[in-house]
Parts: sequence; structure tokens; C-alpha cells
Amino acid sequence: MNVGIISFAHVHAPGYARCLAAIPDVELAAIADDDETRGREAVARFGGDYHRDYRDLLTREDIAAVIVTSPTAHHREHVVAAATANKHILCEKPLATRYADAQEMIRVCRERGVKLQTAFPMRFSPPAIALRRAVQEGAVGTPLAVMATNPGRIPPGWFSDPELAGGGAVMDHTVHVADMLRWIFDQDVVSVYAEIDTRLHPGLPSDDIAVLMLKLENGIAASLDPSWSRPKTWPIWGGLTMDVIGDRGVASMDAFNQNLELVEDRSERVTLVPWAAGGDPELIRSFIDAVRDDIEPPISGEDGLHAMAVALCAYESAKRREPVVCPDCLMD
Repeated sequence: MNVGIISFAHVHAPGYARCLAAIPDVELAAIADDDETRGREAVARFGGDYHRDYRDLLTREDIAAVIVTSPTAHHREHVVAAATANKHILCEKPLATRYADAQEMIRVCRERGVKLQTAFPMRFSPPAIALRRAVQEGAVGTPLAVMATNPGRIPPGWFSDPELAGGGAVMDHTVHVADMLRWIFDQDVVSVYAEIDTRLHPGLPSDDIAVLMLKLENGIAASLDPSWSRPKTWPIWGGLTMDVIGDRGVASMDAFNQNLELVEDRSERVTLVPWAAGGDPELIRSFIDAVRDDIEPPISGEDGLHAMAVALCAYESAKRREPVVCPDCLMD
């Protein structure tokens, strides 16, 4: 199977390219990037043909599927064009910057009969899978509340540009936890309250710190810190933790704690080197399997829409300074 990647603007694009290379009988056939220097550097590293215009990539009959890793504001354009060209699509999260855009992406893919998968690699993280299994098997009894964090370093480039990213830290890091809550409990988030600000990076045009309070359909309350609060010298880029509190116990997960500590005199740095595979390899493999076997992808466009709605509702809550109903507040 030949696969194309549309834009290497996202920091996850190189990792996805490496994952494609590890799958038998799959080839990264082409990379499209309007930044010619970045695009040609990616081709030199990972192979394939270079196209400056993504539309040239989409006209190729030898390419069956594409991975969209462009800035979030361009997802709608790229996904709709790919679906119209009958290409199956794995789209980076968040799915879009506007609720209506994500709805259109899902609609066009459904009408064209192409698969749309949202890139939520945490669903394939072994610690996350273990937490979900423990909760669903009753290890904590009846779940009552969740305390989650998803901190990280501020990403480079366009991620802090509200026009391209749709927001800042809240848009970047809320969606992973929102999707995990829905995946673990099979319940939608129905209420969002958020306090959002810019305090850690003076002059940043977007938010970098926040606290969210969420309520699920079944009454479970969840708190989330999605801030860009990791300093540059932190030994890993970020992290994702989740404590599920039930009436019989607590299950705690630290998804990025499977590391070896590396102390180097040359760099005068202490780093944490992962010894366990993250979720990216299985995320990419699941997408390839869905296309090959003509089955529904394990993470749908609708999953991406629900998670994105939580982030957008957080911004709406902060603007109104009150809790909002999710996703109804986006329809006002």
C-alpha cells in the first residue's frame, strides 16, 4: 500500500513516517509540503516523492491513503480534498479549529465512502489500556471522579498561533484526555467549566495554563490540567496522568513513566529514555489495517469531534465565566 503525508508542519509527522517504514508492504510514496525546504528535508530522510502542492499528491492513483499532519486550521481543507479524491485519511488531532469544520469533514468522508481516523495514540498506550481494563473490570468499584493532567513543553512554531492552532495549551492538550474519558467510561462530556490564562510565557498570543472541570453523562466529575508548564530542561517533553477514584479504591496511571534515567557528562543533562513503545506504532498500524481490510477504523472522526468539542467548550466557558453545556454551547 502506498501512503502520502500532507505537510510535515506537525511535530508528530516524522514519528508517523518512521512507523510507516516499519510496516511490511507499506511505502511512504510521497510527501506534500508548501514549505519546500521542510518538504525536501523530509523526503531526504524518509523517502518518497516531493510535491509542493498537496493537490498533486492527491491526483496520484497509486496512493490509497494519506496522513494529514498540517496546522490544525488547514485540516478541513486537506481532509475534504483528500476525501473528494477518494483517499482514506488519518488526521492529526485536534480534528479542526471549528466545530462546523469537523462536522463537514466527517460528512464529506461519509458521503465519499472513505475512512476517517483521528490520531489519538493514547488509546494504544499500554498503561492507558491497563487503566481502562482495570476500571471496566471493577477494580475501583463504582467510579466517582477523575483527576487528570496533560502538561508539556510549549511546542515550536504555529502551535501557539490561535489562528492556525485554534487556541493554545487547552486546544493542544485537552483533546487527549477528553477522548480517554469517553473511551474508558463510554460516556460523553456534557458540562465544562474552565479557567484559562497566559502566565508562564509572557507575550504569548495564546493560552499556556488552565484548569478544567468536566462532568460526564453518568455524573462522574473530572479535573484536568492541560498546561504548557514543563520547562525546557524537563527530562521528557510532557506527560499524561490519570487517577480514577471509585467507592472501592483508586487506580493511578502515569503514561510516560516507563523510562530509563540517562545521565551524560558531555551534554550535562539528565534525560529519561523510554524503554516501552508508545502508542504511535499501533495507531498507524490500525489505520493501515482498516484500509487494507476495509473495516471501520478504531478511532473515528466522530471521536475526534467529541474530544475537540470539549476543548472548544472550555474556551467558551472561560469567556462566559460560567459552566457550559457540551456541545450545545457551540450552537448558540
